Amino acid sequence: MTDATPAGADPQDARALADRLAAVLDDPARRPLLVALDFDGVLAPLVDDPSTSAILPAGVEVLAALGGRDGVLLALVSGRAMADLHALAEVPPGTYLVGSHGAERARVTTFGLDRDVVELTPEQADRLATLGARAAAVARGRDGVWVETKPTAVVVHTRLAERDVAVPAEQEAVALGAELGAGTLHGKDVVELTVLPADKGTALQALRHELGAPVVLYAGDDVTDEHAFAALGDDDLTVKVGAGATAARYRVADPGAVVGVLAAVERATR
Repeated sequence: MTDATPAGADPQDARALADRLAAVLDDPARRPLLVALDFDGVLAPLVDDPSTSAILPAGVEVLAALGGRDGVLLALVSGRAMADLHALAEVPPGTYLVGSHGAERARVTTFGLDRDVVELTPEQADRLATLGARAAAVARGRDGVWVETKPTAVVVHTRLAERDVAVPAEQEAVALGAELGAGTLHGKDVVELTVLPADKGTALQALRHELGAPVVLYAGDDVTDEHAFAALGDDDLTVKVGAGATAARYRVADPGAVVGVLAAVERATR
């Protein structure tokens, strides 16, 4: 396999990814490797109740082994609010957490989180309050539709709703974002309306430049992860988890396969 699959080519299989990963890890000039991962659907299998999401036990073990490993940096990049992500993510100290699609960032320490402070202008705070009230009206009377409030956004969730209920709710949420001039991210069973524009691609590029990581391995499963896939370069390893059209260069089946990729990184960096 060549160093870079041509743009637009079909994502390669897990074996091709393993070969490419071995070549990267064998080259000291490509260290440190930033291993950045979405949470839901990538490390944690998708569940109906997001509060019960959990990283696969084997994933917890391999992340613990990689924590502090010379030449490897760890990050979780998620649409979840930072407090929620930290509560669920069983990751070692030193791991970077990027929440709310990049609007929030922190680093896990032995004693808790070292967080970047998010500040809204009065205008943004007012818009957030309006979005929350209007989004609640979208969800009202619709079984399985609910609203989450984040420090910089409101999110309309439809995972628990029947499709004939979910689709119009998502359409109304998208229209609400356009009406109020909010940033809109439409993912799997979710519409996020943000007053502080952010996306995973911008956040990931900022993190890799700050850390001086020549190569990024990023795995994601959702539409919002396509921002990250598109932002990363030919030398990076972009991995789509599961089915669906993607700009990623590689594909693996499920969170269990992601753990297998992490295990390969762990073995190669012992």
